Amino acid sequence: MLRLLAYLGVLLLIPAGYLTFTQSPIDAARWEAPKAPEATGVLEPNDTLMKAELIAQGQIHGPEDTAMDSQGVLHAALHDGRIVQINAAGEVSDWVNTGGRPLGMDFDAQGSLIVADAWKGLLSINPQGEIRVLTQEANGTPFAFTDDLDIASDGKIYFSDASSKFNQPDYLLDLLEARPHGRLLMYNPADQSTTVLLDGLYFANGVALSQDEDFVLVNETYRYRITRYWLKGERMGESDVFIDNLPGLPDNLQGDRAGTFWVALPTPRKADADFLHRHPWLKNQLAKLPRAFWPKAEKYGFAIALNEQGEIIHSLHDTSGTHLRMITSVKPVGDDLYFGSLDNDRIGRLPNPLKANPQ
Repeated sequence: MLRLLAYLGVLLLIPAGYLTFTQSPIDAARWEAPKAPEATGVLEPNDTLMKAELIAQGQIHGPEDTAMDSQGVLHAALHDGRIVQINAAGEVSDWVNTGGRPLGMDFDAQGSLIVADAWKGLLSINPQGEIRVLTQEANGTPFAFTDDLDIASDGKIYFSDASSKFNQPDYLLDLLEARPHGRLLMYNPADQSTTVLLDGLYFANGVALSQDEDFVLVNETYRYRITRYWLKGERMGESDVFIDNLPGLPDNLQGDRAGTFWVALPTPRKADADFLHRHPWLKNQLAKLPRAFWPKAEKYGFAIALNEQGEIIHSLHDTSGTHLRMITSVKPVGDDLYFGSLDNDRIGRLPNPLKANPQ
């Protein structure tokens, strides 16, 4: 009740005519979120992320995802459309600019960087920096928010279109609307076809293949869950919930092809957001207002590891949010983990704790 009164108090400060005659950019749905899991056991807060080495601090902005090439050169996708290269000494150099907003990315077997660009679609960038568009639509519907990807051993690219309605700058509108606009797709380079595997997803985000490539996972950020799509076996073509009621909003997802998935959680669960989902009218009104009035991400660093049975086996935290915050990707490379962020000015590197203490 106190939260409801607080939000109604905010609305009372806005001229009634503005709220009455301004059309909301969303058509909000009601959703009853499950109670967030307790921060105990494997989820108990720790200071592990505070020990991460900081790479290129102050030289970059918004390194959403990272990828390491065969020469050991780190690549980072930045807020302004650039993909930069970072050498072992931490020196940053420009490589390419997609002209959009590069998000998830990985190198393929030919050494080309495959990029999910929020504005440009699914891209391939060869070692010479030449950009080629692979696909921008499926079944007649253009991608509005190409988000993350993983590449199978046969070259097929599994990727997500987070929302067919809202573009990248308006990702919070998708949260407030709480309707399923996302898709999981597959691009086959052999015949250049694009197939929709799943639609009706609630902000389709991170994508990762299992160790045996018998299933692929996709994060549904605004339902706090991960969905599994079966690629082989008796359940081929079916889907189910891999894990539900996560402790935060899942962003990028990365498998190590050895039975572990790393999930980046840009923010822990927010009670305000769960409360708002029970009040569609209130969400419609808030969407008309400046973003200062909207729910905000908590300044917190958070990532978890899952096994292939959908169990949380490890968690990493920066409770202060000062060292690494709003983590959007965790990329295992060798014995290390690399941490990207949507709004930070650095990349984190930390020895993989599961290498030292296998579960």
